Parts: sequence; structure tokens; C-alpha cells
Amino acid sequence: MIRVGDEIAILGIDFGSRRRNRANGIVSGLDARGFTVAVRQSFGNCPQYIQRRSVTPANTAEARVRELASLDSEAHSLIRRADTLFVASRSRANAGPAGGADISHRGGRPGFVRVEGGTLSIPDFRGNRYFNTLGNLIGEPRSSLLFLDFETGDLLQLQGLASMDWDPAAPDLVQGAERIWQFRVARGWYRPRAAALRGAFIDYSPVTLRTGTWDDSRS
Repeated sequence: MIRVGDEIAILGIDFGSRRRNRANGIVSGLDARGFTVAVRQSFGNCPQYIQRRSVTPANTAEARVRELASLDSEAHSLIRRADTLFVASRSRANAGPAGGADISHRGGRPGFVRVEGGTLSIPDFRGNRYFNTLGNLIGEPRSSLLFLDFETGDLLQLQGLASMDWDPAAPDLVQGAERIWQFRVARGWYRPRAAALRGAFIDYSPVTLRTGTWDDSRS
């Protein structure tokens, strides 16, 4: 539930042009039409690892939301075929005005996220060198992931704890990875046809094609 005074993060992506922008701030107003954000920070990100899609509006479904205490077969399937995920994090509590909430994008070829029981292993490919997300996860491991099936509109939202794999050999497990981090699922929600858009795949980002997956591991 969004309330006035809450910290909030916003991510805008144009999947047709691979442009994206991140912002965060405080919810300053709320009414029946929506909410207003007093922006504290805003910056553009590089277009790396964003797969191009032609996005069109779609009707949402009134299907029942499934609350997950653990990942079921549909959740496993969605994760394993995903080429995109979104990660929400926040800075450590004493970061002050320079901190706040954040949401970012991660991309790769289908199979770039490994699922083992209730733990996801996610390669961190070369990015913009800001380390906003990784810095947040190290300081505050509580985080959320969102997976979207662009064809059906199904959403998988996960809450859990993130941790870094500091083993120097870990990046060798996936081509292009500079490090690996894990996400241990605490709970989740599967929302069939809940997204009000659909995305027809156009092509992979050129840098995505230079990365590997767990299935073609070099280990």
C-alpha cells in the first residue's frame, strides 16, 4: 500500500529504443487518480542487456492471485525462460539524503537465472559502474524481484534476502559475469495476466548475446 511520506523508486524503460531512467523520492500526494512523487534523485542508465520489444496495451485478468510460500512449477518455469527481471532494493538505514529506494533492470539470455529450490543465482554482468543495486544489497539484503512474461502478462513478485558470492571462481560459472549474487525467496505472489501490456520480442541487446547461461556453464 502506497502512503504519503513513503520512500519510492521508479524505473522507466522504452523497450523499443532501449532507453531507461531511474528515479527515487518521497510520495508527496495521493488521491483516487494516483500519487505524486517529490523526486530526490534521477539519472539515465545505459541500454545494455535490454531486449527490444514492441509493447502494446492489453486487458488485465481477474484471475486469483496465488500466494507462494515456496516456488511452484509455474514460478520455476517463468524464471527459467526469463530474459529480463527487475530488482527493488534500498540503501542502508543510515545513508541519509543520499540513500533511498531503488529499482533496476537485469537482463540476459533465457536461463541466465539459476533456480535451486528456493534460491536464485543471478550473474552480475558488466554495467555502468555505479553499483547502486549491489551496494544496496550489501548494506540492506532485504529486496524484491519481479519477473514478467511479456507474452501472457503473468507477473511473479518475490520477496527475500540477497547475498553476494565472494568466491573468486564464481564469475567463471557464467560467461560474461563479473560476480554472482544469490536471492533466497521468503515469499511470493503469482499474478496471472496481471500486466496491462504485452511485449512482442524483436531482438536481443548485442551485449546480451555476448553473455552465457547456467546451461552452457564453463564450470
